[in-house]
Amino acid sequence: MVDNNSSGKYDLLVIGGGPGGYVAAIRGAQLGLRVALVERDALGGICLNWGCIPTKAMLHGADVAHTLGELDKYGFSSASVEFDITKLVEFSRGVSARLSGGIGYLMKKNGVEVIEGTATLVDKGVVAVGSDEYRADHVIIATGARPRSIPGVTPDGDRVWTYFDALVPKELPASLLVIGSGAIGVEFASLYRDLGTEVTIVEAAPRVMPVEDDEVSGFVRKQFEKRGITIHTAATVSEVKVGADSVTVTVTESTGNAHQVTVDRVLVAAGITGNIEGLGLEELGIETARGAIVTDQWCRTSAFGIYAIGDVAGAPCLAHKASHEAVLCVEKLAGVDGVHPLDRDYVPGCTYARPQVASLGLTEKEATATGRRLRVGHFDLQASGKALAIGAAEGFVKTIFDDDTGELLGAHMVGPDVTEQIQGFGIARSLEATGDDLAAVVFAHPTLSEAMHESVLSALGRPLNA
Repeated sequence: MVDNNSSGKYDLLVIGGGPGGYVAAIRGAQLGLRVALVERDALGGICLNWGCIPTKAMLHGADVAHTLGELDKYGFSSASVEFDITKLVEFSRGVSARLSGGIGYLMKKNGVEVIEGTATLVDKGVVAVGSDEYRADHVIIATGARPRSIPGVTPDGDRVWTYFDALVPKELPASLLVIGSGAIGVEFASLYRDLGTEVTIVEAAPRVMPVEDDEVSGFVRKQFEKRGITIHTAATVSEVKVGADSVTVTVTESTGNAHQVTVDRVLVAAGITGNIEGLGLEELGIETARGAIVTDQWCRTSAFGIYAIGDVAGAPCLAHKASHEAVLCVEKLAGVDGVHPLDRDYVPGCTYARPQVASLGLTEKEATATGRRLRVGHFDLQASGKALAIGAAEGFVKTIFDDDTGELLGAHMVGPDVTEQIQGFGIARSLEATGDDLAAVVFAHPTLSEAMHESVLSALGRPLNA
């Protein structure tokens, strides 16, 4: 980062250097704006340094562990395999460090001035960083989010973790209780189970992964339980007692019955909340709700010339949503023609557990609630040649179409590499392809993506391989 102790005037000033902030800065510079970016920590934000990227590096290690456990299935044998958690952590941190440095290079390449420090909105178009003030015609807030706290459960970095702590364990815990079964909780539960930890999940909602389609949720639960993961749904953590070498957790069911679980570590994964404190929002009358800044379709806040993007602007809290908002926000304020607002219902969601989960659009329950006549298609990976060939045939693809118009309303996928395939449905949705259009596409054989085609054919009533 560059220390800048001189005040200046910019066309655009971005607060936060995560996947929303740094992309906004780059796009602004590409459009000829004079841009500055303020970051108090490391470029790349939570996603690159403590979220998306390092977790995927750790999950890759878990996949290796799973593969090693199946060597005999493919004709291999090994006398002994040793595992060192510190080396996996080092690999994960190294990946993050490399990418963060790359963003610094991109800032220099695009002529974006990086200001190190904590920013505060002093007035409309005036931002203070330490003792210096900077002026800008447009200010974008991209300060991200942090782990949400739970009353009575205080992370200490030792026995009670946030996901930050779970990424840098000093040792592999023998047992772990995860509070929450959203994407973060499910990914860490899967990761630690594959590394050999006994895992328990406690979820307040009636089912795990509550934002996903009911069928997906039920399938993931069965797969997790087959792997030995204990799951309590419609349950809450009512008390946590930290001992010298363990944590005793009281789990209360919806019936009122309570029982205790003693584990090595507890991971709090009950969602995130926007970093809205200390920015000076109240003084400028910027509206907030439920821990996020309220914005319109162009990312504008209630104060003229001030915008908010990414996690701090509310769900879905995903890096790719932040980056997309960054581009549309900057292009709109710069006067670029043909900018389209984001339909948040059709931002793809991906969970990189085993099995992977990917979804786009409405669940079947949500689609039914619209009152439309539906066509719903299914294809089980047990009938996929490629899935069987790689020994990973647990999963399915589910597609939901409007029966009258052929519009793709939702797509839900569970299984190997579905996070790499979901964008096929995203492209189809963007191009307004109907079910009939998708049915006419030639899918290569043998591929996992053929399951997408088969699900569409199923919805149209003409399945070929199921």
